[in-house]
Amino acid sequence: MSKSVRIVIALIVAAVSLQTKAQDKQNMFNPVNTSVTSQSIAPDARAAGMGDVGAATDPDVNSQYWNPAKYPFCISRAGVALNYTPWLRQLVSDMDLVYMAGYYRIGDYSAVSGSLRYFSLGEVQTSSDMEGSGDMTIKPYEMSLDLGYSLMLSETFSLGAAVRWIYSDLTYDYTEDTSPGSAFAADISCYYQNYINIGQRECQLGLGLNISNIGSKISFGGDDNSEFIPTNMRLGASLMIPIDEFNRLTIAADANKLLVPTYPQQEEGESTEDYQERVQKDYYDVSSISGIFKSFGDAPNGFKEELQEIQWSLGAEYVYNDKFSLRAGYHHESENKGNRKYFTAGAGFRMNVFSLDAGYVMATAKSNPLDQTLRFTLTFDMDGIKDLFKR
Repeated sequence: MSKSVRIVIALIVAAVSLQTKAQDKQNMFNPVNTSVTSQSIAPDARAAGMGDVGAATDPDVNSQYWNPAKYPFCISRAGVALNYTPWLRQLVSDMDLVYMAGYYRIGDYSAVSGSLRYFSLGEVQTSSDMEGSGDMTIKPYEMSLDLGYSLMLSETFSLGAAVRWIYSDLTYDYTEDTSPGSAFAADISCYYQNYINIGQRECQLGLGLNISNIGSKISFGGDDNSEFIPTNMRLGASLMIPIDEFNRLTIAADANKLLVPTYPQQEEGESTEDYQERVQKDYYDVSSISGIFKSFGDAPNGFKEELQEIQWSLGAEYVYNDKFSLRAGYHHESENKGNRKYFTAGAGFRMNVFSLDAGYVMATAKSNPLDQTLRFTLTFDMDGIKDLFKR
C-alpha cells in the first residue's frame, strides 16, 4: 500500500471518528427543561458574588429566595432589599431582573417575609404577515409574588414555608392558541445554626435545606399540555471562622437539583408517532408531584446522568468590622446539562441604615452570555432607620 493511500485512509478514519464523537456529544447534551426559567436566576449581589450559594449562609434580607427558614436568626428586627440585575447584556441591552424582598421578626422566635420578582425580556418586534402590516412591539415579562412564615423551634433549628404566585406573559395575541400562564407554588425549608470549637476558635456552623416551587404546572394555551415550573432542591453548608475581633471568614457550599422529569429523547428506530405518544405519557401526563419523585431516576443514561443534574457552588466571604465585605466563588453545571460554569466576585459596604453590595460573573468561556453579568443590592435596616429618627 502506497504512502499516499495510507494518508487518505487515515484522514477518512479521523473524519469519521470526529463526526462520531461530535454526534455522541450532541446526543449526550440533555438539559432539564422547565418553564418560567427566570425563577432560577439568583437575584441578589451577595449570594451571586459567592458563586450562587445561600442555603446556609448568614441570614440576610434576601433569604426569601435561598432559605426562608433563616429569618428568625436575623439580628435586626426588620429589613427591606432592592436588587437589580441587567441580564444577558452580551446579547441584548434591555433585559432586566428586579427583585424586592423584606421581612419582619415577630417576637424572638418567628418572622414573616415576602418578595416580588419582575423579569423583563425587553422589547420584541413581531410580525403577523409577510407584508409587515401587522408589525407590533411587545414587552414580554415574568413575575412572581410570595409570602413566607418561619419559626424557630429551638435555639439552633428553624422551619420555614412560603406560598408563591407565578405569572408569565410571553404572548402578543390573547387567543385560545396563545395566552399568559400562571401557577401556584410553595417552598419548604429548614435551617440549623450552632457554634463549634475548632482549635481555640468558636466557629459558627450553618446547615440549610430549601425545596422551592412545589406546585402546579403552567399552561400557555394552544393544547392541553402543561409545562413544569422549576421545582428545585437546594442543600447547603457554611462555616464562619472568626480571625480576630474585627475580621471573620465564611466558607460555604451549595448543591441543588431540579426536581423535574427529563424530557424523553427519541430512541434509534422509534417512529415519530410512537415517540410522541411516549412523550405524552411519560412527560406531559405526569403530575408535578409525581414528577418530583420521577426526577430522581429517569435520566436516560442512569445514575451517572442523575449525578450530572446536580449543580454545585463554592463561595467565600471576608468581613471586616461588619462594615466591609469581599466575596468570591465558583458555580459548576455539567456540560451535558447546560454548561454554566463561572467564577464570581463581589464586595459590599455597610452603614447603620443601609448597605450596598455588588456581584460580578466571570464565565470560564468568553462565548458564555452570562460573562460580565453584574448585580446590585441596596438593603435598608429598619432598626437603623428607627434609631436615626430617634436622634
